[in-house]
Amino acid sequence: MNPYDATIQRLQAQGIHSILTQFCDLHGAAKGKLVPLANLREWVEVGAGFAGPSIWGTGLGRFGPRSEYYGRVQPESLRPLPFMPGVAHAVCDGYAGGQALDTCSRQLLKHQLRRLVERGWMLWVGIEPEFFLLKQDEQGRWRGADALDVLAKPSYDLKAIARNFGFLDDMRQVLTQLGFQLQQIDHEDACGQYEINYKFDDALAAADRFMLFKLAAHAVAEKHDCVFSCMPKPFANAPGSGLHFHLSLTDAQGRAVFTDRADALQLSASGYSFVAGLLHHADALSALCAPTVNSYKRLAVSHSASGSTWSPVWKAYGDNNRTCLARTVAGRIEWRLPDPSCNVYAALAAALAAGLDGIDGAMTAPPACTHDLYERFAQGLEMPSRLPPDLGQALHALTADETLTRAVGTEFCEQFLAIKGQEWQDYCQQVSAWEFQRYADAF
Repeated sequence: MNPYDATIQRLQAQGIHSILTQFCDLHGAAKGKLVPLANLREWVEVGAGFAGPSIWGTGLGRFGPRSEYYGRVQPESLRPLPFMPGVAHAVCDGYAGGQALDTCSRQLLKHQLRRLVERGWMLWVGIEPEFFLLKQDEQGRWRGADALDVLAKPSYDLKAIARNFGFLDDMRQVLTQLGFQLQQIDHEDACGQYEINYKFDDALAAADRFMLFKLAAHAVAEKHDCVFSCMPKPFANAPGSGLHFHLSLTDAQGRAVFTDRADALQLSASGYSFVAGLLHHADALSALCAPTVNSYKRLAVSHSASGSTWSPVWKAYGDNNRTCLARTVAGRIEWRLPDPSCNVYAALAAALAAGLDGIDGAMTAPPACTHDLYERFAQGLEMPSRLPPDLGQALHALTADETLTRAVGTEFCEQFLAIKGQEWQDYCQQVSAWEFQRYADAF
């Protein structure tokens, strides 16, 4: 008897005939194909096949038994897609030659989580997606999708929410049907920028859920004739988008590992050491958490049209301090470095590896920051050290951090550094409109 017959019958009763087998490439983009539901056993036990070299970052060759990438369906992830009638979505793990693929970012995260299981711990993650709604004009220039969204300080603008309620309510309906427990929808600090928050989950489910969130948002935005954008900093004079990770650990009894109610910041010794590990490896983590050229336009001390910026530029932590790289809140840690262009599996795996290195090495965190770091910077006062200013230096830091690259996964990091190194080189060789304006007739 086929062990998946009951699942097939249940989904067929809902009108499902196909599965969208979805995996994640090195860049964090969803990839996959449609396959028949009736062959579910094959997709679970063998996997849907893909040409390995056609996928960014697999490191697979053009021939031989390890040239084929197999995405093995995780049956517990199957759920109907509201925006694709007759199709169920399924998360896949990467395999090649019958073995788990070391360059699959979901496998990276699962490896780190197994390290926690050995300790009897579980990682819980709340992810905060910020994004822009964009359009291209007739000249091909990108702008905000809402031409009336022009306030100097647009946070929580209800008029913009009313104008864009069609998109936002469609997102609400789709996400609810997909099992998201929504918490809030708001207009963020840049024109055209929104944030949709939903309930935290265990780390792997949280990463899977973010990938599903993006898949849904792209489909809903297209329906409304606009583009859902994870570009960290589309507009130079406006705040950028982050993808903050709220991190907490529990032990086998469900007790909070990071929490000590008697402490001033409500952090335990393990919590402080985890923070210390994040800060110690922050330069290398920048490459994986902020992996594009544009990411470092967000991670900059720059003027914002809204008059404020939350960009986490300095390697510091503090109690409810949004000017720091790590913000502590009631015994949990908000890791503010990632942006929505990251590969969420790799970024989470790297953050966990860094934090565990802090715990295992009993690293000591510096004193907590009790200042507005932007005000201190404006006053010319002594500052904590800063993150790398560009992708090139972040990649150099990741290359130099052998402890982190080994912990995350040498094979994945080699692929990442090669591909992102070429991206940085390509950018450096471009001649921009700014350069023509500045230099064409200057000398």
